Amino acid sequence: MARILGGITTSHIPAVGHAIANELFEDPYWKPFFAGYPPIHEWLAKHKPDVVINIYNDHGLGLFLDKMPTFAIGAALEYQNADEGWGLKQLPPFKGDAPLSWHIIEGMVEDEFDICSCQELPVDHGFTVPMQLFWPGLNENPNMPRAIPISANTVQHPIPTLKRALDFGKSLRKAVLSWPEDVKVVVLGTGGLSHQLDGERAGFINKDFDTYCMDKIVSEPEELTKISRKELVRQAGAQGTEFLMWMMMRGALGEKVNLVNKNYHLPISNTGAGTMLMECMDEEMVQAAE
Repeated sequence: MARILGGITTSHIPAVGHAIANELFEDPYWKPFFAGYPPIHEWLAKHKPDVVINIYNDHGLGLFLDKMPTFAIGAALEYQNADEGWGLKQLPPFKGDAPLSWHIIEGMVEDEFDICSCQELPVDHGFTVPMQLFWPGLNENPNMPRAIPISANTVQHPIPTLKRALDFGKSLRKAVLSWPEDVKVVVLGTGGLSHQLDGERAGFINKDFDTYCMDKIVSEPEELTKISRKELVRQAGAQGTEFLMWMMMRGALGEKVNLVNKNYHLPISNTGAGTMLMECMDEEMVQAAE
């Protein structure tokens, strides 16, 4: 049976891709940001997940405003990266896991989620930057897992509520755990935290709201579902709606998790950047914690 090992959060801004390409890990501007990742590298090297489910939002490369599905799941053998205008180096293809993807899609449709299934899906920085952050060297990394991209609409309103996002994760968990093969899965929730890139509030960051969300998502994610979509935009900025992808990830981890690592730094490209590693707790671990 498949197992979900844990979930990891990260920002996915294009500037991070440039910093990786130019090896700015010790640069004073970037060092506090990259400092949050070595503990996660160690955890991933120890547990060696077979599959990563990467929850991100497409920024117009594979999906656009004229046709923007609320939830789209990749069901391809591989995923191509392409130029999206940021000057980022084009990356080699990412190996997929089509059989598990179709199993998840079937299970979630059975669970009454309407899924857009994508047998071709070019992946942009929202997907590729987290992969670079967590598996340095990508295909040259011996622990590089197969990938399943899940794109959520955080751009074209109406976007999903935080409750719907959390419920999506719960259904995703149910589907993954029903996969009969023995595979280890890690789930990424990417994007955010608070940021606004345009308009009168361009440059807006809300550290208090960011830290509140990072605290609540560990042990009280249901509390965050009380935040309306309008309030999320007000508190986190127009692009801070990406937090809903963290909620999708959190729903996939089960009721109780163990917080292994947390890092928050601002501003990186006018964004409140949060990194978290939450480990799933099985029944024995839960009983021991109680």
